[in-house]
Amino acid sequence: MARIIFDIETAGKDFDSLEPAVQDYLLKWAETEEDKKDVKESLSFYPLTAEIVAIGMYDPDKCSGSVFFQNNAAPLLPFEEEGITYKNGTEQEIIQRFWETIKGYNQFVTFNGRGFDCPFIMVRSAVHRIKPLRDLMPNRYGDAHIDLFDQLTFFGASRRKFSLDMWCRAFDIKSPKAEGVTGYEVKDLFKAGKHMDIARYCAGDLKATAELFAVWENYIRMPGQKRY
Repeated sequence: MARIIFDIETAGKDFDSLEPAVQDYLLKWAETEEDKKDVKESLSFYPLTAEIVAIGMYDPDKCSGSVFFQNNAAPLLPFEEEGITYKNGTEQEIIQRFWETIKGYNQFVTFNGRGFDCPFIMVRSAVHRIKPLRDLMPNRYGDAHIDLFDQLTFFGASRRKFSLDMWCRAFDIKSPKAEGVTGYEVKDLFKAGKHMDIARYCAGDLKATAELFAVWENYIRMPGQKRY
């Protein structure tokens, strides 16, 4: 069965660039200055106030993949680095490339894809009037989408939920966060024109997820689940 791992990086708009009505709506329940700061710093997490700046896809069986990313600087030709092919374009173009790629796979693997990546991609696709070519939100307990965030908490049976970075540290997997970059920095990196830093960070997330997937599949996967 052909399977693919994917991950996105997002960057929120500047709060002051939003229409006054939108600003008022977002700050509606913010009572303190700290609350307002939290609202302004969380814009990258919502598809109505942010855009996708990178989409990474990785085939764990072939140990190769692609990162499609936005680049506002000089045009870049596609190039390959450590098994990852990098291609740049607008948000619309990288989303279209994502759909064209994923339609050829039977199964996809994510970390918190159901809670973040998949809804984000669906909404941003609709913003650009792009029709989805796969159902990114199939039955939660089926085989089409293995969300490791679900699997590693045994679908909520484990109350404490941990980040990808925490799981990587527990299993001695190289985490891209260890290099000093997290999702919170993506907006600032994008604004500073450091597009390749974002793309490489996305590639690191892909490879870390692939290694975590291997641990889950070989040592944690519940008896009775299919082995691919």
